[in-house]
Amino acid sequence: MALQQLDTARHGSLRGEVDERVVEIADTVATHLGTDPDLSVQVAAFHDGQKVLDVWGGPHLGEDSLIVPASVSKNAIGVAVGLLVERGALGLDDLVADHWPEFAARGKGAVTVRQLLSHQAGLPFATDPPLIWDDLLDPHRAARVLAAQRPQWAPGKAFGYHGVTIDDLAGELVYRVTGQTLQEFHEAEVRTPFGTEFFLGLPAGAEERLVAPLPMIPPVAAGGADGPGPDRGRLYWVDPVGDPIDIVRDERSWRFGHAAVSATVSARGIAGLLASAVTGVGERPALWSADTVEQMAQLQCRGYDEVLGLPDRAHSIVFQKQSGTFAWGGPRSFGHDGAFGCLGCVDPDTGVAFGYTIARGPWPGGADPRAVRLARRLGLLLAR
Repeated sequence: MALQQLDTARHGSLRGEVDERVVEIADTVATHLGTDPDLSVQVAAFHDGQKVLDVWGGPHLGEDSLIVPASVSKNAIGVAVGLLVERGALGLDDLVADHWPEFAARGKGAVTVRQLLSHQAGLPFATDPPLIWDDLLDPHRAARVLAAQRPQWAPGKAFGYHGVTIDDLAGELVYRVTGQTLQEFHEAEVRTPFGTEFFLGLPAGAEERLVAPLPMIPPVAAGGADGPGPDRGRLYWVDPVGDPIDIVRDERSWRFGHAAVSATVSARGIAGLLASAVTGVGERPALWSADTVEQMAQLQCRGYDEVLGLPDRAHSIVFQKQSGTFAWGGPRSFGHDGAFGCLGCVDPDTGVAFGYTIARGPWPGGADPRAVRLARRLGLLLAR
C-alpha cells in the first residue's frame, strides 16, 4: 500500500509519510508536538518489511538527522549475533572459551554464549585493574581485561545489566568467530546490504547530520540536575577511571561506534535494522530464519537486576524483553531502549519493527513512555 504525505492542516509541524492504516499514529505524534514546543522526534516503522511510517517534527530534529541513541545501539549487537547463529558459526550453548580460550580464566570455563549475552556472566563493569575509556573505545583492550576477571556472581545464578561491557564481550566473541571486529562485521554483513542508517562509527562526511542529544530537564521535585537521573555525561552504572567521556556526545565515542552505547542512527535506521533481521525489507529477505528469531527472542532471565537494583527486568539474547516498563508488544517482541529516550523494538507476531529518536528525552531517562505506547498501538493496528 502506497504511503501518503502528511496533511499539514491536520498534522501541523509534523512532516513525513504514513500508511493510511496507521494514520492515527501520526495524529498522536502531531498532538505530542502541539503540546510541547520543545519536543523533537523521529518515528518510523516497517510492517512485514514494508515501510508504513516515517515522520519527524520539532525544532531540533529533521528528516536527515542522526543521533547517538545510547543503549538502543545494542540492537546492532543482537542482530550480528543472530546472524552468526543463523549461519551456524556460533551456538548459544557453546562454551565461550571454545571460541575465546583466554576467557576461561578464574572460573569462567563453563560460561556459555547464552549466559554471556543475556547479562548473566557477572562481568558488568568493576575490574582489576579498572577499565578506562581508552580500553572501552578499542576493539580488544577491554575484552582482555574482562577475560582475566572473576565474575561478580556465579554465572547463570543471577543477572545484571552489562550496560557497556556487553559490547566488549560480544565484540571479542564476534572477532574470534569471524576475524572481523563487530563494527566491521556489522558494516559488511548487516548495514551495507540494506543501506540502513545505523552506523557503528559515523562515516566521514555525515557529521553535518549529527545532532547531539539535549540535556534532560529534571523536575524541581527531583532535586536538580545532580539527582538520580542518568544525564551526567555517562550512564550511572559506569565509572571508568581516568578522564570522563560523554558517551553520546564525544567524538571519540561515536567515531568508534561502541555498539553498547554509541551507534549513530535515525529512527528509520533503527526500524530498518530490526526489520532486516526479522522480516526482511522490501524484496530483500530477512537475515534470520524463523528458528533463529525464536532463539534470539526467547526469554532468558526475568526478575531483579543486580546492577541496576531494579525489579521486573527481562532479557533475551542481548535484547530487552517486554516487561511492565517495556510493554511495547506481544510476548515474543524484543528490542532495546536508550538512557536518553530513544527506542527500537520488533514483534515477530505482528511483523512490526519500530524506531524512535528524541532530541531531549524525558526525566529520569530510559525509553520515552510515549514511544512505548506508539509501538504497542502500531502492533494492534497492524496485527495479522
